[in-house]
Amino acid sequence: MNVDWELFWTSLWPIVQGGLTGTIPLSLASFVLGLLLALVVALMRLSGNAVLTALGRAYVSVIRGTPLLVQLFVIFYGLPSIGIVIPPWPSAIIAFSLNVGGYAAEIIRAAILSVPKGQWEAGHTIGMSRGLTLRRVILPQAARVSVPPLSNTFISLVKDTSLASLILVTELFRKAQEIAAFSQEFMLLYLEAALVYWVFCLVLSSGQTRLERRLGRYVAH
Repeated sequence: MNVDWELFWTSLWPIVQGGLTGTIPLSLASFVLGLLLALVVALMRLSGNAVLTALGRAYVSVIRGTPLLVQLFVIFYGLPSIGIVIPPWPSAIIAFSLNVGGYAAEIIRAAILSVPKGQWEAGHTIGMSRGLTLRRVILPQAARVSVPPLSNTFISLVKDTSLASLILVTELFRKAQEIAAFSQEFMLLYLEAALVYWVFCLVLSSGQTRLERRLGRYVAH
């Protein structure tokens, strides 16, 4: 295959820019909202209330048991059939946030359960309420445990945002598609997009490693 290096270099910045202005903001917004949702769902499952536990379990089951692409299409293409029209960007954020929430909820729940029960008892002994013990004692310790799997979830989300191109969200892969459609150099542009995704993930993985080392300093061995 003859590589059109001129096209490669001229298209590189637009693709990277699509990642910086589309993929990364979309990933960050969806991840933050997904984490908040995941915390609520995790606490529902740990609440001891049968109804809340059942609702939390059902949500996790539906999200983990259906493809992300289907979830995205239901929100963007399905909801208009019942009169609910959501623009592309909000649709993508909603779909990705719901998806992250389903997977991260189990990570957070497992992290909370990993904290020794004695920590709850210690908080109760010094007069803390259950909610205060959760905020000041349990969640900080659970956060350290959950960092590696949650970081992996975020890196996977960065790659999954390529699906947003199917609902006309302009992000990294959508930009590569537009240039490929104009130049007809599909192989070159798709490989270039893959390269940019790979570099983004390498940077994020490096940040994950540094964060884990930093948090590891505060964990007793």
